[in-house]
Amino acid sequence: MLANDAHAAFVWGVLDRLLDEPNCNVSSVTASGFAAMQAAVFAYGLSVGGRRGARTALANFWRRVSHASMFAIDRTSLLRSMLEQSIDLKRIRDEDCPVKLDVVAVNARSDALKTFSCRQLSIDAIVAAATVPFLSAAVEIDGDFYWGDGDISQLPTAFSTGAPHGLMVTGKPSRCPDRSLASTHCATGCAAVHTIFDSQYRAAPPLLLRPWIDWGELTDIRDRGRQSAENWLAADLSRAHERPAFDCRTQYV
Repeated sequence: MLANDAHAAFVWGVLDRLLDEPNCNVSSVTASGFAAMQAAVFAYGLSVGGRRGARTALANFWRRVSHASMFAIDRTSLLRSMLEQSIDLKRIRDEDCPVKLDVVAVNARSDALKTFSCRQLSIDAIVAAATVPFLSAAVEIDGDFYWGDGDISQLPTAFSTGAPHGLMVTGKPSRCPDRSLASTHCATGCAAVHTIFDSQYRAAPPLLLRPWIDWGELTDIRDRGRQSAENWLAADLSRAHERPAFDCRTQYV
């Protein structure tokens, strides 16, 4: 599964709906933007309490987001505080964690994408992925500086998970892993990849840059994500293996 910032709580809704589906298992997540925070919370919740634990962890995290939005303090510090309250990084990095988590950030100096995984995964890396470029200071990691807005669709290896299906949750038009715009097939011959697209992604400013994030607004966005995931699950995915490669047109809004 691939997730970028989308409309923030929209990703929450997609994950929440997938947790309802007993035959749908998420084995790996590559995430960028604020979705990196949610992916970490999702992986941690699954590791400590299974599907119910993941659902509870995500709901508690978003309660913290709504509450934290009332305080006009440094956004990077706020992200770090919420994350540290929501996860135990050791559980996510443990080999027994049911979800392999990668987060993608952008090198603030070279503009190159950087994937943090396994032992490279840290609180700093996750916070960096969620940091809005130019609106907050980049996060220093091992002498380099990183922030968010990484386009995970530009990473060909992100799709090579061995899973029969890939799911991209995005607020931007999807690209094939060969960096070409949506087409019938891509050059890499990867597994069938479906896109859940948040058409209202650009309708709101980044989280925590507004004086108040209403809980009702967040749950409305969550429910929109749940419905989009429901549409995807209701489609005839059993025929996806008949397509020889990536079908970028399989999108659910």
